Amino acid sequence: MTPFLVHAVRAKEIAGVLARYGFADLLDQLDVPPAIWRRLVPEARVRQSTWERVRLALEELGPAFVKFGQLMSMRPDVLPHPLILELRKLQDAVKPVPFEEIRPVLLEELPVDLAEAFGEFNEVPVACGSLAQVYFARLRGSDRPVAVKVQRPNIARIVQTDLSFAAWLAAQLHQRRPALHPYDLPAVVEEVRLGVQQELDFRNEARNQRYFNAVNPYPARVFAPAVVEELSSERVLVMEWVDGSPVGREPLPPETGRILAADGARSFMHQVLIEGFFHADPHAGNVIVTVDGRLCFLDWGLAGLLTRRLRYALADFWTAAIDQDAERVVNIAAGLASPSSRPDLRLMEKEVTLALREDLNFALGRPQFGRAMLKLLFIFGSHGIPLSRDYAMMAKAVLEIEELGRTLDPAFELRAQAVPVLRELGQERSGPRAVWRHSRDFLRASFAGMEELPGQLQRLVRRFESDNVTFNMQHRGLDRLQEGLQTASNRIALGVIIGSLIIGSSLIVNTHIPPYLLGYPMLGIVGYVLSAVLGLYVIWDIIRHDRHR
Repeated sequence: MTPFLVHAVRAKEIAGVLARYGFADLLDQLDVPPAIWRRLVPEARVRQSTWERVRLALEELGPAFVKFGQLMSMRPDVLPHPLILELRKLQDAVKPVPFEEIRPVLLEELPVDLAEAFGEFNEVPVACGSLAQVYFARLRGSDRPVAVKVQRPNIARIVQTDLSFAAWLAAQLHQRRPALHPYDLPAVVEEVRLGVQQELDFRNEARNQRYFNAVNPYPARVFAPAVVEELSSERVLVMEWVDGSPVGREPLPPETGRILAADGARSFMHQVLIEGFFHADPHAGNVIVTVDGRLCFLDWGLAGLLTRRLRYALADFWTAAIDQDAERVVNIAAGLASPSSRPDLRLMEKEVTLALREDLNFALGRPQFGRAMLKLLFIFGSHGIPLSRDYAMMAKAVLEIEELGRTLDPAFELRAQAVPVLRELGQERSGPRAVWRHSRDFLRASFAGMEELPGQLQRLVRRFESDNVTFNMQHRGLDRLQEGLQTASNRIALGVIIGSLIIGSSLIVNTHIPPYLLGYPMLGIVGYVLSAVLGLYVIWDIIRHDRHR
């Protein structure tokens, strides 16, 4: 049973919004019952572009679809570049939920009563998102100011319902539009669903913030809010209050902006290339300039993870892209692809060359790493090389870091901050520590193999002693030899028979034994005819086999 029948009221709302924004043909193709939407829909709004209408429809559909669109913007390997740019404009412009509805969530999640946990709690939210609202409070006893992030009531159920519609739509599109098969939309929606579930568990966000602060090499310049662990849970996150304003809201002196832009970019590059753990959505609204001149990264619900192999490949990607080496870029991508993929590398190289010239050409002006990475990932995905989801998250985050840097410093260039981090990564890959690590791993594997060798030899000797050894030998090409021997033996046998018939017939002819045929004994004539027929058959068989060789 489809979600359109299970959730009829919500189905009418979704179908109506899609039709109003000019997607009625899509509903027709998906066999959505016309009664659900035709009478409810005024004239379609088609003045905007297709991608703009997608964004506006998602915004009107509500918080769950907004979050869905935001997460889909992290898949540049699946969605075209213009749509990615539109989805990035999605904002959590939602009305706040009254505190009377928020209070039960707090009472259920906090280990103590609200009054016992906080000496002061402002019931007016300071920020409202699609999944949660944030309040200002002070801890009881220490009077320490904190931010209390509370999940909106019943949001998990609402999100689950709306994502079931999204999954159904993706399955229908995958089934009815063969051109979309390479993108595997049902798998993408499932991935987004898992991402939303991860964000709905605030314990993941708390762990990400704690880990970042633990490995952050620049705590005096960049940080994440400290978590009050004893008061945090799955639906409530209590963390230190950060005084400041989002990037771009308050004007800054040029020198301060330049320093902050460099600090933020250097921290992000270190997160990606050295730690392999990075903030997945560092847009201006999630980065605060504090009153003491530092940068604070907020909203760690989603974080990217890159293995050592992916980090090294990413460094090679960037180096090749800066050098405009499209062939090397394609070869690196092909090396990360699954063995079953068979992309057209020459066509990919042409498309990569064009993308690098458009967005990463230093001779034509300021390069844009983020846009170039988004285009490259889409090229790879369209050719059947979907790279790691964390690569897609990284590309979007790079684009946001570039925009954030240029908001703080109009002359900002990411390459200047990437070079020292790439140099540090080079030391990790080929420095003395790397040589020692490789040597240690080699010796460890060698000694492990040597330790196992005596036991393996002993087991083999015991099998020989017990006559429990079986050798399976297979000779290739013997089937053809066997067929040739059989054919030759058959021909020899026929030759012997033909010769015998000729000799016997000749003896009978000389005996003059009746009956006669054409003046000769009939039995001898029949023998001659039979030997002639068999001889012609042997000649025809030889000619036939020689033609097939």
